[in-house]
Amino acid sequence: MNAPNAATADDDIVEISALERMLLDARARTLAHAERLQAHELLGPKLKIVNPPLWEIGHLGWFQERWCLRERGTGSLGPSTLGAADSLYDSSNVPHDTRWSLPLPGFDATLEYVADVLERVRARLTREPESARLGYFAQLAALHEEMHCEAFTYTRQTLGMAAAEPGKGGEPVRNGVCSGDAEIPGGELMLGARPGSGFVFDNEKWAHPVRVEPFRMARVAVTNDRFAAFVDDGGYTRRELWTEAGWTWREGAGAQCPVYWQHEGGSWFERQFDAIVPLVPRLPVLHVNFFEAEAYCRWAGRRLPTEAEWEFAAAIAPHDEKRRYPWGSAPPHAQHANLYGVMHERVDVSAMAEGDSAWGCRQMIGNVWEWTSDWFHPYPGFIADPYKEYSQPWFGNHKVLRGGCYATRAHLIRNTWRNFYTPDRRDVFAGFRTCER
Repeated sequence: MNAPNAATADDDIVEISALERMLLDARARTLAHAERLQAHELLGPKLKIVNPPLWEIGHLGWFQERWCLRERGTGSLGPSTLGAADSLYDSSNVPHDTRWSLPLPGFDATLEYVADVLERVRARLTREPESARLGYFAQLAALHEEMHCEAFTYTRQTLGMAAAEPGKGGEPVRNGVCSGDAEIPGGELMLGARPGSGFVFDNEKWAHPVRVEPFRMARVAVTNDRFAAFVDDGGYTRRELWTEAGWTWREGAGAQCPVYWQHEGGSWFERQFDAIVPLVPRLPVLHVNFFEAEAYCRWAGRRLPTEAEWEFAAAIAPHDEKRRYPWGSAPPHAQHANLYGVMHERVDVSAMAEGDSAWGCRQMIGNVWEWTSDWFHPYPGFIADPYKEYSQPWFGNHKVLRGGCYATRAHLIRNTWRNFYTPDRRDVFAGFRTCER
């Protein structure tokens, strides 16, 4: 959807019933995480890469209230129902390392606050069904909450907590071995989202021409067994495989293997939430950062795709319009992509052939986020949307990831969606696929 101060096309307007369902679905997921918190987990340890869960739940209510109920459209805000809400939950102005020592409301009071905000938002949607501006901010609030739910999930992994959404056991039907490279002819790509294509974030705006040269891309993401071969071959100790920045990170972190891997009795294991399990060879490698992915590529004689190459491989098809998803325009279902609600865990890289791109690249949507080689920068003519903190402060020092993961809600993701993390982050649900050098 365009920014709310711009003209809004009819096909960008989401029905009130759909908006309400998005809000309710996101809240149900938040509560699923909240209800599994033990008393000592409400704040948890003070770490740079996580938020205190109690603070994060309250922040979701504050964000929804701030944009859907308090926003006046003039740069001013109405009052919050929680007197000190801005000094507690405004993530732009409350330093991260202070969030553990704030006078936060208790758990029950926090849940009451977020529930009250949601009910008032639903009531306003009923009163103002024709308001495109309100519809925009309601959708923003729902998607913001879904992103935090994904963050709740990897926070549980970081802290060794039990999964709030246990895996379902088993996996979708495999579709035979999927390996090797896809031959992609390249050409002109309109990189980014087009107006009228539904809700998009400002960093996706707008589609602009980029020339992509012919290239070869791996049909599947790098698997555990291939990454284990890199580790076993001394990949973490061979200086020549790492850039200067990557080697500085590796030495500082003391990294010898992916962060949650353990080597015992000649075999590799990994920690998944609160359990230690054998490493499954054909799952995509997970929880590796950009530096680790880059070093693997050098070892394998490969490279990471550029952002434009990734989007070309996912979205372009011969003699067809640019696709919203690798398989076409149909919304994702369980045989297309391993997104939130399908398995709640990774699946074999050969699964879900129905979701292949036109070039035969599999699981470009879902399963694991994929690092690209590009820094996160604005597209030409970038103009920040009202919630400018989502993109603008992070340009230039984060790397772009694409495609979503098994903890990403389906209506959040599409071929043009740009995620971004600093290159040292390996707590997030990120893996990668490679291209020919």
